[in-house]
Amino acid sequence: MIRIGIVDDEILARKVLEDYCSKIDNFELVVSTGNPLEFINFIQQNHLDLIFLDIEMPQLNGMEILRSMIKPPKVILTTAFSEYALESYNYGVVDYLLKPVKIERFLKAINKVSTSNITQTKKNIGSEELQIKHDGMPVNISFESILYIQSFGNYLKIFTDSRMYLISETLINITTLLSEHFQRTHKSYIINLDRVTKATKTHLLIENTKVPISVMYKVIVFKKLEDLAKL
Repeated sequence: MIRIGIVDDEILARKVLEDYCSKIDNFELVVSTGNPLEFINFIQQNHLDLIFLDIEMPQLNGMEILRSMIKPPKVILTTAFSEYALESYNYGVVDYLLKPVKIERFLKAINKVSTSNITQTKKNIGSEELQIKHDGMPVNISFESILYIQSFGNYLKIFTDSRMYLISETLINITTLLSEHFQRTHKSYIINLDRVTKATKTHLLIENTKVPISVMYKVIVFKKLEDLAKL
């Protein structure tokens, strides 16, 4: 089942999405709210696979909610305004729906959720892998072999012990498929915390590569490194 959340302060718009979601066999609507702060508290304690997120809301707007989530699920933005479309794609959203949302457009958006270039697989306990499409062919990459991932325009570079893979994907989407041993350190980087050999105030050393740490992620990066060192 795909666990769904809806965040929209317009009751009618929320009810329309709830009705559409009820028609999809593998959708489980877990939370539907018009209160952004309530949703922030909810998602900190609960897992979701997909969020329908309104942009114009009181207290926190949708873009602010999106920026606040360290490991966001897949997101489909909903709004009556089109001016946010360009900015929204900087955050790797699946789609951008203009209100009133028609059922045909809704179905087109959710089809994109299942066409990601990457999926997470588990062959057996303790053996987690990332499955990507590289040059049109499926490739399995073990989590432990990944050094770091770098954003490169509309692509990602996945650096492993043996080679680099270039795929068409976003950092936000791939983050949802990685384990807790991976952490975003910068708008353009995700690192494997287990592969860090040295840390300074401004960068991490992984093999012979310096990976930058931005101010936004510094506290959580060093906290996670500290926790790993205690294990």
